Amino acid sequence: MRTNDLKRVIILDGYNDEPAGLGVPPYLDVYARYAAGTIWKYNSQVNVKYYTIDMVRGNFSEYLKIMNKADMLIVLGGISVPGNYIGGKPITEEEVLKIGTLVMKPLKILGGPIARYGFCKEGGKKAKKIEYIKDLYDLVVSGDIEIVLSDLLVNDLKSDKVNPASKRRDYSIVREVSIRGAKIVQDHPNYGLNLICEIETYRGCPRYITGGCSFCVEPLWGHPIFRAVEDVLMEIASLYNYGVRHFRIGRQPDLYCYLSSEVGEKEFPRPNPEALRRLFEGIRKVAPDLETLHIDNVNPGTIVNYPNESREITKIIVKYHTSGDVAAMGIESADPKVIKANNLKVEPEDALKAIEIINEIGAIRGENGLPELLPGINFVHGLIAESEETYKLNFEFMKNVLNKGLLVRRINIRQCIPLPGTRMWEIGERIIRKHKRYFRIYKEKMRKEVDRPMLKKIIPRYNVLKKVFVEIRSGRMTYGRQVGSYPLLVAIPFEYQLKKFTDIIVVGYGYRSILGIPIPIEINTWNRGQLSKIPFFREPYASKVITHRPIRNIDELKEIIGDIKKLDYISKYISFRE
Repeated sequence: MRTNDLKRVIILDGYNDEPAGLGVPPYLDVYARYAAGTIWKYNSQVNVKYYTIDMVRGNFSEYLKIMNKADMLIVLGGISVPGNYIGGKPITEEEVLKIGTLVMKPLKILGGPIARYGFCKEGGKKAKKIEYIKDLYDLVVSGDIEIVLSDLLVNDLKSDKVNPASKRRDYSIVREVSIRGAKIVQDHPNYGLNLICEIETYRGCPRYITGGCSFCVEPLWGHPIFRAVEDVLMEIASLYNYGVRHFRIGRQPDLYCYLSSEVGEKEFPRPNPEALRRLFEGIRKVAPDLETLHIDNVNPGTIVNYPNESREITKIIVKYHTSGDVAAMGIESADPKVIKANNLKVEPEDALKAIEIINEIGAIRGENGLPELLPGINFVHGLIAESEETYKLNFEFMKNVLNKGLLVRRINIRQCIPLPGTRMWEIGERIIRKHKRYFRIYKEKMRKEVDRPMLKKIIPRYNVLKKVFVEIRSGRMTYGRQVGSYPLLVAIPFEYQLKKFTDIIVVGYGYRSILGIPIPIEINTWNRGQLSKIPFFREPYASKVITHRPIRNIDELKEIIGDIKKLDYISKYISFRE
């Protein structure tokens, strides 16, 4: 395809969520950035526009016209690790078909996890194969988008040099395209607000030499390949220069193994603390006024096998990152039978040790109101050898963590999605169907007896969470989150202004969320409904306050509602301006 003939390219982001990569708003993963950078590598004059599937849904007929005027349409997306999203709804199978059918003019390319695995559903449903889509799209890229696009732009589509399954052998092309593609962030709807960019450090699981976990696709990439520290820093510098202030070092299966010299030799290679020091220290130099620097995946097996190196790395992260960070650990199961049958990473006692090590260093409270760095625990159900006993052991494990006074920021409980190429692909949904009842009861029990008590320890009542971004309204409730790896959902019990940052004071708890009141509390301007949601201001106090406004100070307020001792908890957050 001659790049001189390419005038207009549209990238449609349908969002992705994978074991090592999140791209549902406000997160922006690498696919769109690498794709745009590849186009601009070959022709910097091409008009590349980025849209999200939510933007297209809002006015489909208008965007359909725009897409049909393009020379190339790149549709990206796919979910292989599903979650609950409030920032956007991932593209559906029906939408991929609709776009493929109604967009006629441009060369149509489909990429991301959709092209690799099809459409995945939690609960044991096998990924739907996508052969039927191939007639609607000119190119279905199951390999790396930047490699296949690069081959396409210097060859004819039908050339045998354009292999849709081509994968990178190193990061040489990524070095340039990641820098060039950074400016695509300016088209993102969250740009200038709470946009957080995923940053890739390496790909491939170090445990590939033993096959890895039975359900995971990361070992299928083979021997891990690393990006040089300097390349990562140049990309972050480019993103920073285009206005990005929030970063997540999330696109790798185990950050603590970054640039280990023993990868390929051992299932658990020795960490390289100096590499992590150069990375995090360098990020702070190229992005001095960043607002968020978080991480994602950490292998508990690495921590327990190399506690000294892991402590050193944890100290490095805590020194240079921003608080409220989460080290997501794939523990998967506390059942020894399941661990053995699925080649999981750690036995329960080792998993507990890894949690303890992170707590030693990361449990101190940070600037944003949350602890600096806490473990996040992932459990996967529907695996080989699972039984009723598995659910009991998992619950008891987390109950033990709680009783020991250890903190865990997030307990992710999900059912396995069998993906092509994994051992679980042949097992499918049989185990999940068999244990459907156990799963429902156990999940509710975990949320009620572990999650909520844990949340009360992590962020006690009347503590303040800083810089919560207010995102959506639902009924009379408003919801927001801090920017970060796994942000805590904050429910504000009344309508509040959207698309702004605010501090909140914690007044209540859900299972995995908190109830919060924005501060300062504007005692002279808030309406009755807002005032009545503040602790100690239930009716008839809210009405009394409104009747006696303006109120000038805390003493006047106490005279009106009575000298409630508990009011002292929130008095410093009350504003008396009119």
